[in-house]
Amino acid sequence: MSGHSKWATIKHKKGAADKARGKLFAKIARQIEVAAREGGGDATSNATLRTMVGKAKAAQMTNDAIDRAIKRGTGEGDGGTYEAITYEGYAPGGVALMIDVLTDNRNRTGSDIRGVFSKLGGSMAEPGAVGWQFSRKGVIYVPGSVGEDDLMLAAIDAGADDIARDGADWRVTSGPAVVFDVKDGIEAAGIEVTSAESTMVSSNVVEVTDVDDARKILRIVDALEDNDDVQDVYSNFDIPESVLETVEA
Repeated sequence: MSGHSKWATIKHKKGAADKARGKLFAKIARQIEVAAREGGGDATSNATLRTMVGKAKAAQMTNDAIDRAIKRGTGEGDGGTYEAITYEGYAPGGVALMIDVLTDNRNRTGSDIRGVFSKLGGSMAEPGAVGWQFSRKGVIYVPGSVGEDDLMLAAIDAGADDIARDGADWRVTSGPAVVFDVKDGIEAAGIEVTSAESTMVSSNVVEVTDVDDARKILRIVDALEDNDDVQDVYSNFDIPESVLETVEA
């Protein structure tokens, strides 16, 4: 998962995230809408909605846009009817992928997902084939230049479970429902946060050192994430920074 997070961070720094900001906001709004529909519009009593609102704010989505999405979910606006589906598959090198979608047309989305795998060298898997190894956690990345003691104090005080080195960075883990509270606590201590997300983390990490495989894996992930119905793509690859730099070049 760390490799996937690092790739997302690299894309953000390069400005690719700005190009896709409208698409990202549309996906988050859909997640907020569904969370509000299923659990109510009060984020204090709806943990899923609270997490989605935190995700929206971390992406710099406006409060007005968040409020409109909540209202659509609670029936105060024109909202769609979405079905949640999780697809599973493999990328080159035995890398496992889980793809969460919210769709109003199962057949269209399923065909699109299968098309990505078949065209780019991956393969679909049966339900449960890779999902067993994933569990939901909050994951926060902090620059490695931050002192360990300072980060540990701020993170644990904010509700984190652990901190550990991940390449040149610090990786802070927490419960998924409090990840954005932990992020806020770390930032309140004057420490920069590179990224924060509630995500699925695999217990079986696959290190990818072959540049060609890494390029194919990232091409599949990018194509999946470009689909409007795909909300999140989770994976278990770890691509060393030296290989990521080669792929980026």
